[in-house]
Amino acid sequence: MALAQIVEETVTGLGYDLVEIERSAGGLLRITIDWPWSPSPVAAPQPPKELFVTVEDCEKVTRQLLFALEVDAVEYKRLEVSSPGIDRPLRGLADFERFAGSVVDVTLKAAVGAAAQGLVNANRKKFRGALERLPPDGDGAVRWQIVWSDAPPPKPGRKVSSKRPPVPLQALGFALDEVREVRLAPIVSFKGRGGKPADDGSGH
Repeated sequence: MALAQIVEETVTGLGYDLVEIERSAGGLLRITIDWPWSPSPVAAPQPPKELFVTVEDCEKVTRQLLFALEVDAVEYKRLEVSSPGIDRPLRGLADFERFAGSVVDVTLKAAVGAAAQGLVNANRKKFRGALERLPPDGDGAVRWQIVWSDAPPPKPGRKVSSKRPPVPLQALGFALDEVREVRLAPIVSFKGRGGKPADDGSGH
């Protein structure tokens, strides 16, 4: 059985969501887990309480993975199970729904080319901005867009003049199968993981 399948079945079988599998130098196998997420019902008076993976959760998954990997003779030297960091990847539709409105780093599989309509470099693949869901197109397919500004971030302690014309926002639409990788931008937020960090103004 393939490594990804072993890990996926083990993690989800214990009630968690598999976020990422990484193999690092020295034989380290790093597994990132989280609690599954589902959108709040429209009529819910309050959003569901955010669950956080604990040390006990990681230990439970570690014990089960050690057994499963041994049974299938998977080669590795050290196993590490942890919760997502501030740059966690977005793996599918549920993650995109969960973190809509957050600042993300998007890497496309192919350069934007003519799709950018001259607004950005046609060879550009990487963007940082707010993730937004677009209305479904004619065939009902779900599409997303990233919205950003190329305005330089203000320097600490310097006030931005109200007379200065704002740099216009730019947006680029994409489908999930057009992206190579999407991660939460590693921006420190004091609102907690469920909060929506503000855009840092970077277009990169």
